[in-house]
Amino acid sequence: LGGHLALIGMLADSFDVLEIGQLLSAASIWTVVSWGSQMFADAVRIALPAVAALLVVNIAFGVMSRAAPTLNLFAVGFPVALLLGFVILLLNIGLFPRLFSDLLQSSLTNAAGLLRP
Repeated sequence: LGGHLALIGMLADSFDVLEIGQLLSAASIWTVVSWGSQMFADAVRIALPAVAALLVVNIAFGVMSRAAPTLNLFAVGFPVALLLGFVILLLNIGLFPRLFSDLLQSSLTNAAGLLRP
């Protein structure tokens, strides 16, 4: 992806745009703060398939525990949830490189836009 090279290049450019001791403007600080919401949304987008699958499994085990209270669901539920989590990750692993590439590109573009004079 070349992210390390772009990051080092931005670090070198930042010394030209922002001298040592110079502070960011209020608009630039607001931009950095608003990136937090974007990072949270991207993290949810990455984790949502596994979280939804685990929620369905926990609801199913909740129904099973009401139907068969003598069944030890702690011994059965944790391995099944773990196995399902790995299966969901395996099914989604093909989407991760493109997703991470898009996220890295957008974050480097946003960071470079912050350093424009």
